Amino acid sequence: MYDYKEPWKKRIAEAINSLLGEAALPAAAAAIAPSDITAENPPRPEMGDIGFPMFAYAKLLHKGPPQIAVMVCAKLAELDSAVNQANSAASAATKAAALQSTAAGSLAAGSFTAEGPYVNVRLDRGITASKILPEILNDESGCGKPGTLKGRRIMVEYSSPNTNKPLHLGHMRNDVLGESISRIFEACGADVRRVAIINDRGVHICKSMLAYKKHGEGKTPESEGVKSDHFVGDWYVAFGKELKAQCDELMRTKGLKAEEAEAQAPLMKEVREMLRLWEAGDAETIELWKKMNAWAFNGWMKTYERTGAHFDKYYYESQTYLLGKDQINKGLAMGIFLREEDGSVQADLTPEKLDKKVLIRKDGTSIYITQDLGTAIYRYNDWPFDRLIFVVANEQQYHFKVLFTLLKKLGIPWADSLYHLAYGMVNLPDGKMKSREGTVVDADDLIDSLRDSALQEIRSKDREEAVGDSAGTAEKVALGALHYYLVQVSPLKDMLFDPKESLSFTGNTGPYLQYMGARISSLVRKANAQANAKTAADFSLLVSDAEWELIKILAACNDAVALAAENIDPSVVAGYLYDVSKAFSRFYHDCPILNAETPALAASRLALSEAVLRILRGALNLVCIPFLDIM
Repeated sequence: MYDYKEPWKKRIAEAINSLLGEAALPAAAAAIAPSDITAENPPRPEMGDIGFPMFAYAKLLHKGPPQIAVMVCAKLAELDSAVNQANSAASAATKAAALQSTAAGSLAAGSFTAEGPYVNVRLDRGITASKILPEILNDESGCGKPGTLKGRRIMVEYSSPNTNKPLHLGHMRNDVLGESISRIFEACGADVRRVAIINDRGVHICKSMLAYKKHGEGKTPESEGVKSDHFVGDWYVAFGKELKAQCDELMRTKGLKAEEAEAQAPLMKEVREMLRLWEAGDAETIELWKKMNAWAFNGWMKTYERTGAHFDKYYYESQTYLLGKDQINKGLAMGIFLREEDGSVQADLTPEKLDKKVLIRKDGTSIYITQDLGTAIYRYNDWPFDRLIFVVANEQQYHFKVLFTLLKKLGIPWADSLYHLAYGMVNLPDGKMKSREGTVVDADDLIDSLRDSALQEIRSKDREEAVGDSAGTAEKVALGALHYYLVQVSPLKDMLFDPKESLSFTGNTGPYLQYMGARISSLVRKANAQANAKTAADFSLLVSDAEWELIKILAACNDAVALAAENIDPSVVAGYLYDVSKAFSRFYHDCPILNAETPALAASRLALSEAVLRILRGALNLVCIPFLDIM
C-alpha cells in the first residue's frame, strides 16, 4: 500500500545529506538513508500532514534543531528550484512526466515549512489521494500486507484448556488474542503455526472423573441432552460441592483450617488414589479418562468452530509430562543445577533476580516447569520456529521468566525467541470467575445470551425480513461484540466484562464497527442500483478536510497492522478500526455522496466509501469480528 511518507523521507534525507556535504564535517561521512529519517504525525491537522524532527542532526551539524529545520527547508526549496530550471525548456506534458519520476515531483507533492525544531509538510491532497485510493481498491487482501515478517516462522500457543470443563470467558480472551495475533502475523507475511497444549492429566482432571464414577450411573451427554464438555464440567462442579461439604464438616468438628481440611478430606484422598491408578496404567481408570477427555475435547471443537479459533497441532500433557528430565540431568552435568541433600534438584536463579527453583522433587517426580522445558524443546524439534508466543494469563508471568531463564542457562540458542503474551483477568460484576463453585461464565452460554439479546434488538426494529437470516446475523453480532470487547484494550489490563455495553450499536464497540460496514455496503448497493452511465472517479477532487483525514487514516492501515505485530498487541488494530469508523462518520456527515455537486465528485466519494469498506472488511477479520453486509 502506498506510503505517502516515504517520498518525503527521501527528500528530507537528500536535503540533510546536502547540508552535511557542504559542512564538510568528518562526523558526517556516513550518508543519511531515508530509513533513518523519523516521520511523525503532527498533533493538530493545521500543523500539516507529516512532521520531521531535526533533533538527531544537532550534533552532526553543530546547530540547534530549529535552525536546522530552517536550513532543511531552504535546501528543499533550492533542490526544487534546480528541478524546475532543468525542466524550464520542456513542454507542459514533458514537465509533468519529469516531475513524476523525481523525488521532488508528484510522488512528494506538497509544501513545507519550518516550525520550531520540525520540518512540517503539507501534502498535495489531490495528488496524494490519487496514489492511495487506487492501491486500496485494487488490493484484494483488504487491509494490505506490510510484509514485515516475510519468511519468518512463528508458533503461537493459545487456549490450552483443561479437560474437566468447558471453555469459559477467560478462555475467550485467550482465544481471541491468540487467533488475532496469528492472523496479524500472517498479514505481515509470517508462516504461522497455531498450537494448543491440552491439559488432560493431573488431580484436577481426576476430580470430574471421580464424581462421574461415583454418581454418573452410566449417564452420557446424549442421554442427558447436554453439550459434551458441559456434561464433564457439571461433574467437576459436583465434585467441588461435595468437597466443600466435607471441608466444612472437618472445619466445624475438628477446628481445621481450610487448607488442612481439604488435604484431609476423604474425597481428596480418593482423587489422589485415582491419579496413582492412572499413572500406573490401570485399565479401568484409563478407559474412563479417555471417555471423559473425548467428551470435553469434542465439545470444545464445536465452540472453536463457532468462534473462529483453529489449531494446526494439539500437544497433550499426558504425552509430554515426562519430558524435561533429560534437560535437568544436562544442567546437573553443566553445574548450573544443584542436587540438594534431600535428593531434590534446584536452580539458583538469584543472580537473575529470581528465586531458587525446585526442578525435581525429592521423590524424583517433575513439576510443571520441568515439563515446560521439555515441551518447548520438543516443539522446536517438531517445527523449528523463529519465535514462539505463549498466550497465557499474567498470573503466570513469573513462571515464564523462570522458564526462559532456565533455557538460556542451558544454552538453548533460540531461548531469546520466546515471548509471553500476558493478559489480564476478565472479571464479572460479582468478582473473579471460579469454576469449582459453578459460578463461571461458560463461553457457549455467554455467546448464546449475547446472540439472543442481539436477536431481540433485530426484532424490536422490525429488521428480520431485511437481514434475512436473523439468527445467523445475531450470532455474528454476538461474536463481534464479545471479541471486540476483549481485544480493544491492551492485553495486560484487567477488565470487567459488561455484556450490555458490549452489544451497544454506538460508541467504541464491535456492533458499531459492524454497523458501519453494513451502512457502507447499503450505500454501495443503492448507488449500483441507481447507476445509469458509470462516471469515472477523479480522486484529485477529494480535498475537503473530512475527505482528507479519512484518506490519510486509510493509508495508515499497513502501519497499524505492522505495529500490532511488532508490539504483539491486537488492540492496535482494534483502535485503528474505530478511528476509520469515526473518520467515515464525519465524512458521511459533511460530504454528500450520491447527491454530490457533480457526477465525478459523487463517483469519487463513492469510490472512497468502497475503499473504507475494503479496509474495514480486512481489518475486522484480523481481530476475529465477522463482517456484515446487512444489519
